[in-house]
Amino acid sequence: MIIAWVLSLLILLSSLVMHLERLAALEIIGANTFVETHKQFIAAEKAILECEQHLSKIAILDNASCHIQSTGKNLWLISSKGRPRLEVLVFLDEKTQMATRLNWRQNFE
Repeated sequence: MIIAWVLSLLILLSSLVMHLERLAALEIIGANTFVETHKQFIAAEKAILECEQHLSKIAILDNASCHIQSTGKNLWLISSKGRPRLEVLVFLDEKTQMATRLNWRQNFE
C-alpha cells in the first residue's frame, strides 16, 4: 500500500515537472514572438515614414516599400507592403510640401 502511494506521488511530481517545462517553453515562445512582432511593426512604421517624407517627390519612389494612393483633395493613403500592414491617411500641403498625418490604423487581414 505504501509503495503504491509513493509511486502515485512520484507520478504526480513528474507530471507537475512536465507541465512546468511546457509552461516555461510557451512563455519563451511568447516572449520571442512579441519581440519579433515589435521589430516588424517598427520596420513597417519606418517604411511608412520614409514614404510620407518623400511624398512630394513621388516620382523618386519607384520601388518604395509602401503603396501610395491618391484619395483626392491633397489626401494620400499610404500603406505598408509587408506585415503588419499599416495604413496612414496624409494631407500634403501644396505650398510647403509638408505632409500631415490625419489618420492611422493597422489593417488586419
